[in-house]
Amino acid sequence: MVTRAPTSPHHVHMPALVTLSGRSVRLEPLSLAAVDDLVAAASEDRCTYAFTRVPNGRDEVVSYVEAAMAEQAEGRSLPFAIRWLNTDRVVGATRLMHLEYWQGPMPWPPGTRGAVGDIPSVADIGYTWLGASAQGTGVNRESKFLMLSHAFDTWNVHRITLKADVRNVRSRAAIEALGAHFDGVRRADSRGADNTVRDTAFYSILNSEWPAVRERLAMRLGLVEAA
Repeated sequence: MVTRAPTSPHHVHMPALVTLSGRSVRLEPLSLAAVDDLVAAASEDRCTYAFTRVPNGRDEVVSYVEAAMAEQAEGRSLPFAIRWLNTDRVVGATRLMHLEYWQGPMPWPPGTRGAVGDIPSVADIGYTWLGASAQGTGVNRESKFLMLSHAFDTWNVHRITLKADVRNVRSRAAIEALGAHFDGVRRADSRGADNTVRDTAFYSILNSEWPAVRERLAMRLGLVEAA
């Protein structure tokens, strides 16, 4: 007989840790085991990180991974190390984040952190970065496809949000190529990676839009043949 501890109002049922596998990419739960590869990937060519906050050096990478794991333990994100199967090395990181749980009673007063469930209702995809050698190879696109598939097909979320510094033309083009809807720009949204005040471009994909987005992405990844 298994006895479960009583559940407190603030008990966290974090989403199950998963490994998401594709043709050339495997997304593995982020852990300290990935530190050496992440240090190497982040050190390749940092010129591409003008608008992306990427840890620099071993100490920063360790802090980055530990912070992501702590957030995951609170049920607020699901961080991944991106393993490029062509090289069998971890070449970057990404996460399903800002997880919100709309099931059950609303916490009161508003703004307090109540109980969370194990199935998120909405999520963001963010904190994505790749070493220079993996950029422009399709690794990012397949990583997004794997996370979108998990969020919509397993969690059945209502919405996925993606966002980028409004000046980051490359990242915005990659998001738009996924088929995400442009929702607008939030001005003076946050501190940018270059320590300026950042305007942020917001995009989203709704559950009802996912079948068309999935078909388009699967075709681009060569998972299905064009009719």
